[in-house]
Amino acid sequence: MTQAHAHARTGTGTGTGTVDTAHELAAFLRARRERLDPHDFGLPSRRRSRRTPGLRREEVAELAGVSTDYVVRLEQGRGLRPSADVVEALSRALRLAPDERVYLFDLAQQRPRNTTAEPVTAADPRMAQLVADLSPLPALLMNHRYDILAWNEEIARLLLNFDLLPPSQRNVMWLCLMHPGMRDFYVDRERVVREGVAHLRAAWAAYPEDRELAARIAEFTARDEEFARYWGERDVKVNGRGHKVLRHPDAGEIAVHFEVLMPLQDRDQRLVIYRTADDESRRALERLFRR
Repeated sequence: MTQAHAHARTGTGTGTGTVDTAHELAAFLRARRERLDPHDFGLPSRRRSRRTPGLRREEVAELAGVSTDYVVRLEQGRGLRPSADVVEALSRALRLAPDERVYLFDLAQQRPRNTTAEPVTAADPRMAQLVADLSPLPALLMNHRYDILAWNEEIARLLLNFDLLPPSQRNVMWLCLMHPGMRDFYVDRERVVREGVAHLRAAWAAYPEDRELAARIAEFTARDEEFARYWGERDVKVNGRGHKVLRHPDAGEIAVHFEVLMPLQDRDQRLVIYRTADDESRRALERLFRR
């Protein structure tokens, strides 16, 4: 895929590798309007004969209490910056999920954000020590890009020996998409990748000036059709906890619950802790750690 195509897929299109918020705001509003079912809004039957999916612009405008022309201009990416009240009204009209609502506020630049803060690229020593202290629970520390900043021996035994990887490959999404040993590691791979893409899209809006993140997304889009397809769906979700079933080459299937914790002092240091989900998985993990 060419660089131009990568920009088109990620929605940057500016040549800078950062977020074109007007373009993405337009695309996101269109995507979310088109996914709505008119039947859910009790629209009269005479208005249900339609050639395009979802609600019409005038219907969204009426629900949000704004003019149809304003919605048209927003969806055409004319550089408008809607107020917080308008963003809230659009969120309600489009029935956005909480993470999608936050994403829309980020795109409209209506959430307070410290734009001078640099993305975290190294583990805070205190957080790195906490990761080590959590043994025997598998744990790692990552940032919003999914870069792996610190890990303990148990997570390395469970997932991969990160010490053997160059720093550029110590990224959870890169490993899932690009590392040959991880392609079949997750039993429910599709869900895991989808959720990872949805997380990265939220991070992309929250850190619009992060060129390293934009470059990662462009690389994934260009090199992996699965990622490109999910990225184009514009799903947004931030997972604070979840469940995975791992297919370990030595220990067999291991079901785990995970929690993602963020310290108040630095929310870009994200602590991920794994716990086994059942007795069989616990015994499998104990056998693995005894090897």
